[in-house]
Amino acid sequence: MADTRDVLLVDGYNMIGAWPELSALVQSGMQEARDRLLERLADHQAYSGRRVIVVFDAYRVPGLGKTFAQSKVQIYFTREKETADECIERLVRELSSKRRSIYVATSDQVEQHVAFGQGALRVSARELLIEIEESEREVQKRIQQDSAKLSRNSLDAKLSPELRKLFERWRRE
Repeated sequence: MADTRDVLLVDGYNMIGAWPELSALVQSGMQEARDRLLERLADHQAYSGRRVIVVFDAYRVPGLGKTFAQSKVQIYFTREKETADECIERLVRELSSKRRSIYVATSDQVEQHVAFGQGALRVSARELLIEIEESEREVQKRIQQDSAKLSRNSLDAKLSPELRKLFERWRRE
């Protein structure tokens, strides 16, 4: 069965350069910044239901062109002499269908216009960060609500007010 979920195509290095947390992590190492980006995008994919594909530019790396999945996020390292922008444009063409929306996350204005011209929707790095932070807050809120429900006495919630009064009176005697 074909995957008809909406798709979020992310220019990985563009996000790393634009998000303050990730650009600070670059000082420790690019791999740490990539891993943190992929971790946050995996959580966002689980929350939003959109299929997330991250493209990293490997333009100057001979013969790379690898594709793999990490935490259910699909990752592309571009082929030799292929930019991330070119790869994203190719993926927009390949993934376009009438039943699916494609979002391209980049702050590169030229890439945004090209993607928009091919029918994709534009999302800036800042907009994606805000969307991800909002989904993280919503997940935390749900976790807190669920843990609060679990910590309550579930038997007490099922008793009628009369029975609760009776048990309370017995307890105090």
